[in-house]
Amino acid sequence: MTEAENLVLEHLRHIRGAVDALRDDMRDVKVRLGTLETQYASLSNRIDRLDGRVERIERRLSLAEV
Repeated sequence: MTEAENLVLEHLRHIRGAVDALRDDMRDVKVRLGTLETQYASLSNRIDRLDGRVERIERRLSLAEV
């Protein structure tokens, strides 16, 4: 092999390593994003339930328009 071919192979190996590292990072980001989505959905449901409860309290206390 010529020195130019060795240099190309060395660059390709470096690129492969960088792509592998990015793949691992992306996998981690996807897991963390999935966790955030789940937590957001849970929080959104809780807020919706609280909103309903507040509306019901306001109606019972005649604080809201019917």
